[in-house]
Amino acid sequence: MTINAQNRLLPDWLTRIRTRQTVLPRFQRFEAWSHSNVALLLNTILQGLPVGALLTLEIGNEEPFISRPIIGAPQEGERITEHLLDGQQRLTGIWRALHNNYEDRTYFVFFSPDEETGTPYYIDSIGRWKKDKDETFRPFWANTPIGQWQRRMIPLDLFAPGDAASEAYKLWAKLAISGFDEREEIADIRSTIRQKIATFNLPYLSLPVTTSKETALDVFLKMNTSAAPLKTYDIVVAQVEGALGQSLHDLVADVKTTCPNIASYYDPAELTLYASALLQEKPPTNKTYLDPAFGEHLLRHWDELTSGIERAEAFLEEERIFDAARLPTDLIVPVLTALWAIAPDGLDAEGKWRSTLRTYVWRAAFSNRYEKSTSTRALTDYLEIRDHLVGKPDMTPTIFNLNLHPLPEESELQLAGWPTKKERLARAILALALREGGHDLADGSTVNRNNIKKREYHHLFPDAHLTKLGLSQRDIYRSLNCALITWRTNRNISAKDPERYLAERLDGTGIDEQEVRQRLSKHLVPYDEMVAGDYESFMIARAKLVNTKMRQLCRVEASA
Repeated sequence: MTINAQNRLLPDWLTRIRTRQTVLPRFQRFEAWSHSNVALLLNTILQGLPVGALLTLEIGNEEPFISRPIIGAPQEGERITEHLLDGQQRLTGIWRALHNNYEDRTYFVFFSPDEETGTPYYIDSIGRWKKDKDETFRPFWANTPIGQWQRRMIPLDLFAPGDAASEAYKLWAKLAISGFDEREEIADIRSTIRQKIATFNLPYLSLPVTTSKETALDVFLKMNTSAAPLKTYDIVVAQVEGALGQSLHDLVADVKTTCPNIASYYDPAELTLYASALLQEKPPTNKTYLDPAFGEHLLRHWDELTSGIERAEAFLEEERIFDAARLPTDLIVPVLTALWAIAPDGLDAEGKWRSTLRTYVWRAAFSNRYEKSTSTRALTDYLEIRDHLVGKPDMTPTIFNLNLHPLPEESELQLAGWPTKKERLARAILALALREGGHDLADGSTVNRNNIKKREYHHLFPDAHLTKLGLSQRDIYRSLNCALITWRTNRNISAKDPERYLAERLDGTGIDEQEVRQRLSKHLVPYDEMVAGDYESFMIARAKLVNTKMRQLCRVEASA
């Protein structure tokens, strides 16, 4: 692919916008620049300084993307010959300011020295507003040539290229400037300013007409470096809405209402695309999303998809995985959504699916299945688990193959890092412990969706205690040394050794050793090794407990 660098004068850009030869792909967001940004751009043009190159895509007989004109530009015109991929904010600001078609702003050339550049004039805007019963915008002086010139201001649209602006300026000058000599002097300055605008070069890079739709989109996304970068979802929204006339934004908003907790795991907008692609047996890629048939299928099976989201949300909560921070791998969410979308409803048939999907979740959490090629493997897992459940019970899904994706040994569990980091195995261990109930060590409360964000990551053998014993931070910050407890309990324990703070649970609290054992068991924590205070023995014992529970949920024999 060859990208051509070309020059184009500002008036030529304006002509192409006016005749609708240059338009925007509809997936572009609307204007976002502030008026100060626009004024800065215009003053840069007056100084003859570069404002950066634009990016266009040449259009052949058919537009690859649904398009729209720049805001304020004509809706009809000549044949569209290019899409503006990068430079929307700049061209929109220039077009609207030079035509003064902002409802709440008017741009002027101020005939007074610019403090920053020292030039005898500069461009800026003033705010416009109406009060009740006002027929025209305030300030009222800004509506008349005399009022404007009394403040040494001329509307910027009178400096635009073209004969219409020249004729309008002549009329304005007769009304605003009474003296002939002054009128001539200002006319000369205006001509100088117009010449700067008329000769300003705004270069651009042009993608040839042979550029594929996917390549053009990829280039656009890479160049979209705004504070809120455009997502593929935004593009699909525009494509679907433009072609089918239905708002995906509204549909996804309904999902957020129906399934208020799904956003805790995965962005609902992205989830609808990903899960829909799986249901269509297609990889979740830009190429899939931009196929017109994708959006049609998504809308046609919307109820099925939202049912999958609702059931996946409920299933994750049943497994006591409450949010993304405790999710070992987020890839399970779209796969679960797609599978629950087609799962039977009720009785033994649903029970069979639930059992298999539980195995899938914990195999995904503890194995290396999603360490690479995640989107491809997600599609494979959806298809294989679906087929295994609906007609091929003897076919073993790849994710259940221990030779390809073995579960960690106890020694590997001991080495897993701290679960606040995005480390799959570390989070898997914590998630497995929380599945047991995660009772607080002091008040005995069970962890749930409402209180989990208020709980803290606690060192079962406190950091300060182990540091005194000479252990490194790497050995201290292990997932097997972590439990989620309330902040009050965490502060109360502080740097105390395990034997001491467990003894405090028994001293004058009215609870017995069995209760303390029970609370620790709800984290898969071995009581005897905790009380003994031997960190190494504790890690070995807890690894054994976690390993046993892991293999149980993954439906693997203990001897495997």
